[in-house]
Amino acid sequence: MSKDDKNVILIVDDIEINRVILAETFRENYDILEAENGEEALKIIDSDERVVAVLLDLLMPVMSGIDVLREMNKSGKINNIPVFIVTAANDDPMLMDAYNLGATDIISKPIMPDFIKCRINNVIELYRHRYDLESLLEEKVDKLNLINQSMIETLANIIEFRDGESGEHVKRISSLSKKLLIKLCKMYPEYYLPKAEIDKISSASILHDVGKIAIPDSILNKPGRLTKEEFEIMKSHSVKGCEILSHIPNLLDEDTYKYSYDICRHHHERWDGKGYPDGLAGDEISIWAQAVSIVDVYDALISPRVYKAPFPHDVAVKMIYNGECGTFNPKILEAFNEAIGKESES
Repeated sequence: MSKDDKNVILIVDDIEINRVILAETFRENYDILEAENGEEALKIIDSDERVVAVLLDLLMPVMSGIDVLREMNKSGKINNIPVFIVTAANDDPMLMDAYNLGATDIISKPIMPDFIKCRINNVIELYRHRYDLESLLEEKVDKLNLINQSMIETLANIIEFRDGESGEHVKRISSLSKKLLIKLCKMYPEYYLPKAEIDKISSASILHDVGKIAIPDSILNKPGRLTKEEFEIMKSHSVKGCEILSHIPNLLDEDTYKYSYDICRHHHERWDGKGYPDGLAGDEISIWAQAVSIVDVYDALISPRVYKAPFPHDVAVKMIYNGECGTFNPKILEAFNEAIGKESES
């Protein structure tokens, strides 16, 4: 390993002789960087990813060791870089502050070089093993999420094939829901959702019609108008979908399951309370179910079905705005128009 490849120990002390003693203790196995105060130390910590440990004095000019720990807490770096307080101070409250701010250990001056070398090397090794384990766990979680997503999409596509669709419907619902929610959150802060939640909602949305697997083909693919009795059976797909989801909760993480269940049950509710199955009105309907509801209607209008030809985009948007396809939250309508309705305008 070349010198440039070595890990770095950062020594922070305003007294030069203290830095020299510590530097000589670790120079054989590490690159050494030095700082005379906390401000210099933070600049090095922020700019050099090779830093694997910080040996930190508490009482320094410009910025104290306690302030360094506070800043490392704010940035989250305290979770990945062990900080050893090397001090002659015997101030118990200050030392407790250091521990509470995440200091790994307190080493009293004057130091014993061989002793401190063993302690710090052991902790660095522990941090390295923890990082390796966390990286491995992250990799496994990512793989599991990919498998789960693949299973979700496969299940959704089975339903779409039964419904005479190519499987593209669920992909469009997912992408359009995401696009709409991003726009809605920008336009109306009261509906704000973090990006991670929008991603989960987008994933969950593809299971909105999972209950159709329980609907007979004779009704699901009937080319003509459904009778009143047939329509009641068709409407049951929202509740039946929730029953299916309740038997496969381990297929999804907790949040995605919650979103999937709610969207499945409530994507046919209406803003005026005349939807089904629960007759919810207004913001009793979750914002994610409202978003999936309107994009589901839109995609149904622009797609060919056994009982109708596709409508052009502009006609479909106009039908939604005219209330021909149910009633929607006015704010959702505005965000829909901005995110999707204007997409064909040049």
